[in-house]
Amino acid sequence: MLKSNFSSFAKNFNLNNSNLKDSSYSISFFRIEILAGLTVAIALVPEAVAFAFVAGVPPLFGLYAAFIVGIITALFGGRPGMISGATGALAVVMISLVEDYGVEYLFATVVLMGILQILAGIFKLGKFIRLVPQSVMLGFVNGLAIVIGLAQIRQFQTMDKMGELHWMTGDMMSFSILLVAVTMFIIWATPKITKIIPGPLTAIIIISAFVIYFDVGVPVVGDLASISGGLPQFHMPIVPFEIETLLIIGPYAIILATIGLIESLLTLNLVGEITGKRGGASKECIAQGAANTVTGFFGGMGGCAMIGQSMINVKSGGKSRLSASIAALFLLFFILYGSFLIELIPIAALVGVMFMVVIGTFAWNSLRLLTKVPKSDALVIILVTVVTVAEDLAVAVVVGVIVSALVFAWNSASRIHAIGRDSKTEKGAKVYEIDGPLFFGSVESFLELFKPDNDPKVVILDFNKSKVVDQSALKAIEDIAERYQNTGREIKLRHLSRDCHYLLSRTGQLMIDSDDDPEYALAVDYSVRLGKMNN
Repeated sequence: MLKSNFSSFAKNFNLNNSNLKDSSYSISFFRIEILAGLTVAIALVPEAVAFAFVAGVPPLFGLYAAFIVGIITALFGGRPGMISGATGALAVVMISLVEDYGVEYLFATVVLMGILQILAGIFKLGKFIRLVPQSVMLGFVNGLAIVIGLAQIRQFQTMDKMGELHWMTGDMMSFSILLVAVTMFIIWATPKITKIIPGPLTAIIIISAFVIYFDVGVPVVGDLASISGGLPQFHMPIVPFEIETLLIIGPYAIILATIGLIESLLTLNLVGEITGKRGGASKECIAQGAANTVTGFFGGMGGCAMIGQSMINVKSGGKSRLSASIAALFLLFFILYGSFLIELIPIAALVGVMFMVVIGTFAWNSLRLLTKVPKSDALVIILVTVVTVAEDLAVAVVVGVIVSALVFAWNSASRIHAIGRDSKTEKGAKVYEIDGPLFFGSVESFLELFKPDNDPKVVILDFNKSKVVDQSALKAIEDIAERYQNTGREIKLRHLSRDCHYLLSRTGQLMIDSDDDPEYALAVDYSVRLGKMNN
């Protein structure tokens, strides 16, 4: 009976039922998932509070966002085990909006942000994350690890009565650093002793008990703000329903939706590499959108996937929807009933947990790869890392993709060449076998391959080993044909696709049909395709 209940519950949460071979393993599995969720929930509290402060909103707005976004994406997201909540990447964009227009406009923006993300999922725009190269992924991971680490260093500051931040001094600083080091050691040592309780949770419990028992004078979560509150209430954003409002929140919503999806989809890929799962990009877009839409109506600041907390969850053994759901539910429990316990946890213990996340997140093998991969890839890794730290994730990814695309275009452009030989089928003719892709980046090199004055009366261009990619390539072929015709020579074209046949035949070029013509589609203007269909 116990086995049946566990198996049924696991099926509902999309767990791996093949692993539920006996009731003892099922109990162990659920224990790991629940403890992993508890660990994540504890780590979420100071993050949500801190990001709320960054955005200029009350702490509960960040906690509500962490709960609502967390539970919806846990149940319906594209990758089991991922953790979502309020993030710094979104908070920094919200600052000016809140300062200039207030929190009601923020709620309206979060609702619109969610709608845009749902549309991105419906139209399957998440698939474009495939365009992000591995070098960009490595730079993103490294940069984000550094950002997480730098954010923890700021926890060694305290606020005076005037609201100004100052670095800790004396015993407070010494004890804080010592507790961070001990926390990291406990996390490292716990798996070597027992796997009953996740290392991060073990460290938090031990350090908290030590600080409380010996009354050590270090900052605790309660020093940031009170996290006590009630259930989130439905709240329609109080903003004018007019075009001017849309013009205000629209740009912010687009930026937030883009940043949120980029960070979520990259986290989705990273967690997928660890858990061995693939796909789910469109599903994640819809889940993130639904979560933010609901959050905006319940007083939350919005959110997206959190790579740090996702790594805590996965490293603690939580790889299903259960652990992520439990994390959100524990967070709600803390808000409603357990705030007095969470507020006693030393900040140093949570900093130690996050430093271990930094160590586990940073792709240390990329340092070795820098000397082995092509220089262009090494440049992209370093560039994305630096831009992630200096600017933000979205800018870094866009810059990395653009640079990678330009490098690819440059390398592809240098590959095109032609091999000339006498024709075996037409006496006196010369055949040029074109090798390499012909596109906007390679047309100049292509045009330089031919010297019409040095060629015979009949010239054949064979594209069997090439591919005509775009309109620039077609224009280059026409230019070559015109140059040969102007010198009284005849040019013939072989092994071109149907699109090329149609477009080039309109300019009077002699096309040679053959049974082995390629079938690829040419990137031509839609109006040209439509005209072809109508004809």
